[in-house]
Amino acid sequence: MGSKNKLKRFKENETFANVIQPTREEVINNFSYQGKWYTFFKNDNPIVLELGCGKGEYTIALAEKHPDKNFIGIDIKGARFWRGAKTALENNLNNVAFIRTQIELVDHIFAENEVSEIWITFPDPQIKYKRTKHRMTNTEFLKKYHRILNSEGTVNLKTDSEFMHGYTLGLLHGEGHEILHANHDVYKNVYSPEEVTGTQTFYEKQYLEIGKPITYIKFKLNY
Repeated sequence: MGSKNKLKRFKENETFANVIQPTREEVINNFSYQGKWYTFFKNDNPIVLELGCGKGEYTIALAEKHPDKNFIGIDIKGARFWRGAKTALENNLNNVAFIRTQIELVDHIFAENEVSEIWITFPDPQIKYKRTKHRMTNTEFLKKYHRILNSEGTVNLKTDSEFMHGYTLGLLHGEGHEILHANHDVYKNVYSPEEVTGTQTFYEKQYLEIGKPITYIKFKLNY
């Protein structure tokens, strides 16, 4: 994507009512919507997050299927989720929002028990050992998710990385969390949930074209 195109998208994002772009300081110092997302959506419906949402494919697809829930995509790259935000506006999806911020601030954006479900779609597996602190299913991140999820809240991890799949499964087993569903190739497993196989992200389609299996884990956190 050219820098002119990026600039155009950044400018357009500023005009979208469904895009929130706070500074880091605004997020850390009593973020205005934390614990009050009903004021943004004008309802008390359950909140579902897509973390590292990219172009927002899951946010949009799930929002279309579940008008009785609110969906929020979070990514630091606003030029990417511009597509999702624009699609939501074009399709009059009032149950969609996008936030441009770092995912490690998620527990400043939402209050305890405010979220009902989290989707992590094709995160960077951060294979180099020294970078494990950025891996989105490490213990530190899982504790943040647990803080904002309600008592029935679940986390979904969909990835093309066998490493990320194995790392996460090992951690979940080791810490005693509840694994609700896990498989190594969702398109070859007849028991794969429709929400997993019914939506494909931009990157997922590329992985499937070269025959890469897509893995999936759904789990509940017990801290």
